[in-house]
Amino acid sequence: MYLRKIVVALLITMAVTPLNAQQNYKVGLVGFYNLENLFDTINDPNKNDEEFLPEGKNAWNTEKYTTKLEHMAYAISTIGTCDDEKIKSPDGLVVLGLSEMENRRVLEDLVAQPAIADRNYQIVHYDSPDRRGVDVALIYNPKYFTVTNTKSYRFVCPGQPNFISRDQLVVTGMLDGEEMSFVVMHWPSRYGGEKRSLPGRVAAANICRHITDSILSERPGAKVIMMGDLNDYPTNKSVIEYLGAKGKVSDMKEGDYFNPMWKMHQNGEGTNYYRDVKGVLDQMIVTPALLRDENDPFATFQLYKPMVHSKEFLKQHGGRYNGYPWRSFAGGVWLGGYSDHFPVYLVLLKKAE
Repeated sequence: MYLRKIVVALLITMAVTPLNAQQNYKVGLVGFYNLENLFDTINDPNKNDEEFLPEGKNAWNTEKYTTKLEHMAYAISTIGTCDDEKIKSPDGLVVLGLSEMENRRVLEDLVAQPAIADRNYQIVHYDSPDRRGVDVALIYNPKYFTVTNTKSYRFVCPGQPNFISRDQLVVTGMLDGEEMSFVVMHWPSRYGGEKRSLPGRVAAANICRHITDSILSERPGAKVIMMGDLNDYPTNKSVIEYLGAKGKVSDMKEGDYFNPMWKMHQNGEGTNYYRDVKGVLDQMIVTPALLRDENDPFATFQLYKPMVHSKEFLKQHGGRYNGYPWRSFAGGVWLGGYSDHFPVYLVLLKKAE
C-alpha cells in the first residue's frame, strides 16, 4: 500500500528529450535552501540573537518574523511545482536541507505555514554551538521518505580549538525502497578574506569526506547526497581537492564524488551574489551510485539534472542590485524579500514499473 501511494503521487508521464523516448518516471526532488537568518523574536541567552530582537539592530518583530516565514514557505512550495518546469512533482520536494535557522521552534513554525502545511514535513534538527546561533536541519515528506538514522557531527578545525562553526547533519532513510543518506552542511564563511578563512572550509570538507567515506565503507555503493552552503565555489581547492568533488565524470578517480553544480558555475549561473560576483556557493554533490547507468538508465533513482530555483519573484528588480536574490534585510534595513541565496535542487528519476 505504501509503495502504491508513492507511485500515484510521484509518477509523471513526460517526454524527456535527452532520453529520446517517452517513458513513465518516478520523480524525486531533493533540495537545499539557505534561509538567511530565520530567527524568532525571543531572547535566548545561549544564542547570539541580539540583532534579531525587537530592540536589536534589525528591529526584529512579530510582523517581520511572520512575513519571513510566509515567504520562506511560499518559496519552498514552488520548488519543482511551477508550470514552466518540464519535470515537476505535485508534492514538490521530498527532502530539503536547510541552513541559517535559530532553533527547532522556527522550523516548526515554518512547516506549519499554509503554503506547505499539507505536505506534513517532518524535522531533523540538532543544536549547533555556532557563534552566530544558527544551525543546519533537514525536513522531509514522510509519505515518500522514511528516516532510519540521524547523527550530528561536531565541527573541529585542527590547531584552532576555539574555532566554532555549524555541525554537519547526516540523515539516512528509505526513498521508494532505496536507501539514501543526506549530509547537510554550512561551511565557515570567508570573513577575514578568502585565503585567511580557508582552513575552516578545508576542515569542513574533511569532515564531510570522513562522513561519506565512512558510509561507503559500511555500505559500498551507497547513495549519498551532500548538500549545503559551502561558502566556496565548485572550482575551489576545498571542494575539488579536499572533498574530492569533481565536475566532470571523466576527471573522477576511485574515491571521488561528482559535483553537478560545477558546470552551472562555469556557465555563469549563481545561487548567491556578493560584491557583483555571482557564483554557485550552494551545492549538491553525489556519490557515484547516483550517476546514470548507461547500461540500464534510471533503473533505480539516478541523477537527471541539477537546478537553481531562481524564479523572478525571488529576485530584486531595479537599482544597483537588479537580478540579485531579494533579501529579507540588509544592513539593518528591512527589505521584505526572501533570502540572499536561491534554493537549489536535484531531479532524480527512476523508471516506473
